[in-house]
Amino acid sequence: MFRVWLTVFLLAAGITVFIGVLQIGLIRPYYRNNIVSSVKLVADTVQNSLILSNASQDQTETALREVIDNNVCLVIYNDRANIIYEADSLGTGCIFNAPASSQMNVYRSGTSMLELLAANGGEYSENVSNSRTGLEMIVYGKTIRDELSNYYLFVNSPVEPVDSIVTFFFRQYIVYMLIAIVIASLVSYLIARSISDPIVRMRREAGKLAKADYTANFEGGRYSETAELASTLNDARDKLSKIDQLRRDLIANVSHDIRTPITDIRAYAEMIRDISGDDPVKRQKHLDVIIRETQYMNNLVTDMSELSKMQSGNYHLNIEEVDLASVIRDIIGIYSQTMKKGDIHMQEEFADDLIVYADEIKISQVISNYVSNAVKHSPDGGTITVRAYMKEEEKTVRLEVQDEGDGISPEDMPYIWDRYHKFSRNFSRSMTNTGLGLAIVKAILDAHMAPYGVESDVGKGSLFWFELNGKHAD
Repeated sequence: MFRVWLTVFLLAAGITVFIGVLQIGLIRPYYRNNIVSSVKLVADTVQNSLILSNASQDQTETALREVIDNNVCLVIYNDRANIIYEADSLGTGCIFNAPASSQMNVYRSGTSMLELLAANGGEYSENVSNSRTGLEMIVYGKTIRDELSNYYLFVNSPVEPVDSIVTFFFRQYIVYMLIAIVIASLVSYLIARSISDPIVRMRREAGKLAKADYTANFEGGRYSETAELASTLNDARDKLSKIDQLRRDLIANVSHDIRTPITDIRAYAEMIRDISGDDPVKRQKHLDVIIRETQYMNNLVTDMSELSKMQSGNYHLNIEEVDLASVIRDIIGIYSQTMKKGDIHMQEEFADDLIVYADEIKISQVISNYVSNAVKHSPDGGTITVRAYMKEEEKTVRLEVQDEGDGISPEDMPYIWDRYHKFSRNFSRSMTNTGLGLAIVKAILDAHMAPYGVESDVGKGSLFWFELNGKHAD
């Protein structure tokens, strides 16, 4: 928080000081230029009122008022160097009234002033010092050409002591700068608090999350950046909580599924040793159980290894043209005996010319898993429908496997593709299902960048589907 406050404070103070230095450095030339502009404006007004028009009483008064309002003195000469008009609001301070013995004599001699105009192209201005008052003054002169003759107009204006103005401005600015710095300090403190407080709270909550406390809640405050950071951290918390729960489920399932066959293997091995060793029939029965359990453990290890390999991102598919209809028929043939035992009917709805681009072995695994799940969850006498067709607009082939089983509850739907999810938490073990089937399906279809999904109604059955790029018939 201190660093944020210090940064904002130094920025505000630096800008304030920079503006002050800039103002003090520019005030002298700005002030002088402003005086020159004012003197030129007076000269133009007098010129328009007295010379370029037939001067009436009102216009003469206008010219005089302009001289008085701007605190200047003015004199106009004709071609013979005679004064034809003068106005003075400065009195003895007017440079044109200086003693003849002084340097200002040049401004009392019309001829010398005309020479200055001629030497400067008919218009000039300069800064001079009044010997009587010691004040800095500006003298401005210009030539006015009329139809009948020429006129020469001179204006004299005092320049207020710039140093006193600068000193006054500097003192005032010091006060203003101190007020601005105090306000900047307060504002920077409030800004620092509003930025750092959410970060401090998020750091504290992150400490909870690091200790696997998923009750941590991140609040980002009013700023969009910290609010987005808090939203990201809350999303990460939810995902970590889900991953942690899946990890627990995985350990519980794997521990259960490995412990059970190991227990059985040990039990039946001891039975062979102690009871059935001399009885060929019992011995064979016990050995069959041991073989079945070791096969199950082998399937479990194989599925876990395959899933890990595919999820690592290093698995390479062998993409080629695949006759999808032929693959479907082969898989249906594998499960035909199982379906006969359960009086399950298979309905086939696909053409013979469905060619897709895929890895044939992996896609066969996907279809086999879909059909296997449909067979396991179909009631006796139920119907399984395998449907495949070309979607002409998308140029893809869609495969669907639909059953009439119990369906999937809405609570389980978001998790069916998760690793080791078995639609329940009771960890009952199937003798054939390792619980990794749909997770492997997801990994295979993700590797193919193929869309997939499931539609299900509880009590009515489920429909699993995926789509692959298809080849159009010539």
